[in-house]
Amino acid sequence: METTVLKPARVFEQFARINQIPRPSKKEEKMIEFLKSFGESHQLETIVDETGNVIIRKPATKGYEDRKTIILQSHMDMVCEKLVDLEFDFDKDAIQTYVDGEWMKAKGTTLGADDGIGCAIELAILDSNDIEHGPIECVFTRDEETGLTGAEGMKAGFMSGDMLINLDSEDEGQIFVSCAGGRNTTATFHFGREEAEGWFFFKIALKGLVGGHSGDDINKKRANALKVLVRFLYQTQERYDLKLASFDAGKLHNAIPRDGVAVFAVPVEKKENVRADWNIFVANVEEEYHVTEQSMQFSMESHEATKVISPEVGTKIIQALQAADNGVFAMCQDEALAWMVETSNNVASIVTKDDEATIVCSQRSNVMSALDNQAATIKAVFQLAGADVVQGDGYPAWKMNPNSQLTKVAVDTYKKLFGKEPKVLGIHAGLECGLFSEKYPNLDMVSFGPTLRGVHSPDERLHIPTVQMVWDHLLAILKEAPKK
Repeated sequence: METTVLKPARVFEQFARINQIPRPSKKEEKMIEFLKSFGESHQLETIVDETGNVIIRKPATKGYEDRKTIILQSHMDMVCEKLVDLEFDFDKDAIQTYVDGEWMKAKGTTLGADDGIGCAIELAILDSNDIEHGPIECVFTRDEETGLTGAEGMKAGFMSGDMLINLDSEDEGQIFVSCAGGRNTTATFHFGREEAEGWFFFKIALKGLVGGHSGDDINKKRANALKVLVRFLYQTQERYDLKLASFDAGKLHNAIPRDGVAVFAVPVEKKENVRADWNIFVANVEEEYHVTEQSMQFSMESHEATKVISPEVGTKIIQALQAADNGVFAMCQDEALAWMVETSNNVASIVTKDDEATIVCSQRSNVMSALDNQAATIKAVFQLAGADVVQGDGYPAWKMNPNSQLTKVAVDTYKKLFGKEPKVLGIHAGLECGLFSEKYPNLDMVSFGPTLRGVHSPDERLHIPTVQMVWDHLLAILKEAPKK
């Protein structure tokens, strides 16, 4: 197999070091200690705030002392997703990377390039002594993936720079200048359990879906394993009697569910009808997603008898999940951004326990009033079904600054380097820039990064040649940073 040379070497060396360090969201202590030691060993001012964010300041190189301070920012945590059958402990094991042509991948897990490659670029700049730049602040936030709590917990004044480059975007050649806001809705159903003697139990499962990022990939017509399985449960419940025993699907609020399992019971005399219905259902779903989901695997098998959820609650769980809107709700109204998703919802996960079932949904919108409406819509569905519903405060959208000096420098240097125009865009995903814009209202910001695909899934991969392009672009911006 032909492999691509890893350039710039200094960036990939740092990325290899990072991928030896366990860094699940909310468990970044080892990464924080690594960054602290890195900064101090380079004799650079290094501060860890009370939330766990790290800032490392590097003075200007000779002749660039009069430039505005540029903040380089990435998040230190990673989404921890793996293939169902793989033995891997994200709290202890190093990510195993390999090169396949022009792509870097991981063996059965997420790669961690979201946003480990951003961290690696920052560390490579801090480690260098041959780059021309003004004052730099390298910021590494924690827990971006499960609630942006690092950025949310950062106090005004922690960063002191004039401009910020967020290195957490996933398409080289695209410069992002705005992002969606988001909110999570958590619905909890409480119930008792009862015996279902004389009933026939089935276990149905679905795995092998593409999944992906619940913001950036929500418009790509990929199947949601939770929503697919509940379709069959609802259909069966409507045609026959059905008692739900368990339903588990999805893991993370910001990932489209890739797999799921449900156990339910039907009257014995209906079991062959249910088997026949399942075969028809599978064929229909495979046809629906024949372009986007070519590796989906369905299974149905008999299951030992177990206690079922009290029928009145089990029925409501299935009805609410069938009713909950999933996917794109509205596209942007502005003609220039008509291609971009404005508002969406991801029915992200369900976990059943002995006496409760917890469902998490994630709403996003670039328009805050539309976000409020979508969150209210999802809340109302589960309220009608009798669940206890809790919604977080979420995070704000980042509005475009039409007078951005940094955007102009980023566009001009890109054109000069590569002889073509970059795309200046908004993104439906959430970026920490939204929270920064609240605490630092005068901060001039852009976001860009190398090309990633399959993020938040074991298919995550990094397009190696684009890392060099982003590196060259970033160094050009640093060299051309405006004067104070």
